[in-house]
This record gives sequence, C-alpha cells and structure tokens, in this order.
Amino acid sequence: MEKKLKSWQGWLLFGGTMAVVFVLGVLATSINERRAEIASVMNNKKVEITGIESVNEKFAPNYPREYETWTQTMDTSFQSKYNGNQMVDVLAARPEMVILWAGYAFSKDYSTPRGHMHAIDDMRHTLRVGAPMTPDEGPQPATCWTCKSPDVPRMMQAIGVDNFYKSKWAAMGTEIMNPIGCADCHEPENMNLHISRPALIEAFQRQGRDITKATQQEMRSLVCAQCHVEYYFKGDGKYLTFPWDKGFTVEDMEAYYDEEGFADYTHKLSRTPILKAQHPDYELSMMGIHAQRGVSCADCHMPYKSEGGVKYSDHHIMSPLAMIDRTCQVCHRESEETLRNNVYERQNKANEMRNRLEAELAKAHIEAKFAWDKGATEDQMAPVLKLLRQAQWRWDFGVASHGGAFHAPQEIQRILGNGLDRTMQARLAVSKVLAKLGYTDDVPMPDISTKEKAQQYIGLDMAAERQAKEKFLNTVVPEWIKEAKANKRLAEKI
Repeated sequence: MEKKLKSWQGWLLFGGTMAVVFVLGVLATSINERRAEIASVMNNKKVEITGIESVNEKFAPNYPREYETWTQTMDTSFQSKYNGNQMVDVLAARPEMVILWAGYAFSKDYSTPRGHMHAIDDMRHTLRVGAPMTPDEGPQPATCWTCKSPDVPRMMQAIGVDNFYKSKWAAMGTEIMNPIGCADCHEPENMNLHISRPALIEAFQRQGRDITKATQQEMRSLVCAQCHVEYYFKGDGKYLTFPWDKGFTVEDMEAYYDEEGFADYTHKLSRTPILKAQHPDYELSMMGIHAQRGVSCADCHMPYKSEGGVKYSDHHIMSPLAMIDRTCQVCHRESEETLRNNVYERQNKANEMRNRLEAELAKAHIEAKFAWDKGATEDQMAPVLKLLRQAQWRWDFGVASHGGAFHAPQEIQRILGNGLDRTMQARLAVSKVLAKLGYTDDVPMPDISTKEKAQQYIGLDMAAERQAKEKFLNTVVPEWIKEAKANKRLAEKI
C-alpha cells in the first residue's frame, strides 16, 4: 500500500526543487553570459595578440571595458569594517604579530593588500624582500615574484621553471615589471580562461586529477587558485609547491609538512619550527556553503556589469561588499544593510577569537624564551614546541586568508578555537617546565604595546632597514624601469 505525502511534505519537496532549479539557473545564466561576452569581444578585435603578452596595455584596444575596470584596481578608496583595499599597517594595529613572527621578515613589515595594479610597486617597497643593491643580493628567491606579474610565465618559458625559481629576487628586477593582469588568467589569442602557473597543475596531478577537465564555472575559481592558496618553497631550488597531497584542511597540510620535516623559520624567542601560512583563500572557500553550491570566485568578486547594451565581467576585483547590488543581491533578496550585517556578524565572531588567540600565543612564545633562559633542556621543551607549532599554524591559517571568516565561518571558528586550545596547553606545559627548574612566579612580560616596542624587543634595527630600502628605491628601481622601457617590456606611458 503506497503512502501518500503529507501536505507539508509536498510543499517542502516543491520548495526544495524550486531552490535547486533556481541555483542551476543562476549558474547556467552565468556561463552563458560569459560565453556571450567572449563572442562579443572576439568579433570586435582590433589587434592580434599571440604568445605570452605580459604588457597589459596591449589588450586595451580589443577589450576596452574589461581593461578600464581592471585599471580601477588602482583605487584604494573602499573601506569596510574589516579591511578594504587600502594599505593598512597591520603590525601597528596588532603589535602581538611582531612577536609571533619574530625571526621572520613579516615581523618587519606587514600591510593589508591593495588591488592588483599595485602588485609590483608593493613588492618593491615592502621591507620583507630586503634592499638588494645587486642582482645577487637579498634574502629572497625569484619564487617570490610568481604571483605578481604576467612577466613570470614569460620568464618561465624563456629560462625554464626550475631556473626561474632558483634565481634571486633581484635578478628578475628588470624583467618583472607589469602588475597582475590579462595574460595571468586568459589565453591572449581567444581570451579563454587558462592556468598560467605550473604549481596548480602539478598539485592537481599529485592528487590524480586532470585540471584540463575543469568546467568553465570551475575555471572561474581555478584561475584565482593559482595564487590565492597556501604554498611553500620546496628544497634548495625554492620550487613553488602547494601542500595539497593529503587534502585541503589545516590538519591535512600540517601532516604533509610534518612528513616533509618542513618549517618556514625557527622562532627567535621560543625556538619553535614555525609554519607560515600564506593566504589559503581557495581552500577555505571550497569548505564554505557558496562554493559547495557551485558559486565561483568570479561570481562574487567580478560580477557582471552592463554598459550600452553590452554585459561584461567587471575586472575591478575587490570585496563584494563594495557592490552588493551586483553580487549578493543577485541571489539574495534581503536589503544591502541586512546582507552587510550578516557578513559583519560572522567576521565579528572570528575576530573575537583571533584577538584572544594572538594575545595568548604571544605570551606563550615569551614564556618559552624565559624557560630556555632559565636552563630548560631540549627534551623538556619538545612538547612545548610541538604545541606552539600547531597553535601558530592554526592562528596563521585562520587569519592569513582574505575573507575566510565569511567564506567558511564555521571552519574558521573551528581552526582558531583549536589554535587557542593548543596555545593554552603550551602555556601550561611551559609552567610545568619552569616549576621543575624551581621557578613558580608569573613570567614577566615586556612592553609590546606598540609595533616599535615589539620590534625593539625582538632585536630589529628598523631605522637601518628603512634607510637601506630608501636607497634601493631611489637608485636600483629607477634603473630597472629604465631598462624595461628601453626593451619595450613596459608600457611607455607608465
């Protein structure tokens, strides 16, 4: 005897079906609109572009609307509750981060990112790459350039991927000139989306996946995943590698690094072998509800725009909060204020956990140093260092991501919560070590209330760092630009 559905069950089934149809319709429309956009621009090409063309200005005659919106990534006027596209000195706002990165270049300089057009300029100005006066100087490899310019694929083709990574950062100074742009994501001949960097392709291959089988909608995220991911420089050749072999979670990547015996640096205070997270945006977004429903990075960060009856992708890549009417409200019917507050609510909760974790983790590193100074042995400190490595990895993974608190709020809270748990375990372990050494009082804490005080505490001479950087910017960089223009690797108008 067949059972009849109850009335409410029928309506629930109907509602669920309509929701699925709606989402599929949105995705189909997005794909069709993108195909129409490609067809439109291809039929109006004014110049032929072949091979790897790294000078972004050469694409302007063929794709004026897309090019014009791309130039708007130079704008730095947007500000939301948490960041925006303005350069903000994060170390000044959060001095504890100087302590967390003691012994690493991030303790010298760390600012919020600006738009893609600033990529080269910001790279030259940051104190993290040093102040090399010759091509063989400076602490950083050319691998640091990988995500900053379409000149990178050109140089990889010219000298080989291995040789590019093995080179010094300054050795590529006269070649890497054009900021993130057209050829990074598009094939110049037909503007199809493509992967221009080998690391993503190689990561897929190690997972047994074929990236050439990706759909158009998947490619609208994968072109971003070339750079907005966690990565490290493997071996003496500094080969750019994504640690995805075991999976995407913070625990999966930690297990990979542990198996490799890898650490980005040894902490100057606690002597912990530290893992420095980069910006695992793609990985975290894949764990969130939007990606699970088939929404791509471009759907939210490059929404469609209409002009003169032509619909095209807005290449002013930035926070969706700057254009809620063309991003969130394409699918959601709530008001802009409601949607914005929904985002802030998730960010507020993650930020509350972050603040607590940063404060406790800084204390833990300082207490570990105190234990070493009191004569603690390596055997006594081994459990402490393991916990500190795990805690800092979770802190950094959680805060380094751009937008992670919204992309995957539950996962971010889980990661930061686990980081706080390990931090408190590390502090307890240090106190036990100190007790065995006969010390039972509170560990005295230094004044790290400002960036300058924190940097002085960990032994940085920032006046010398800034003086050397100023000399580099005034003498070396102008020569780089002059040579690039002479060889037509840079648009003359710049």
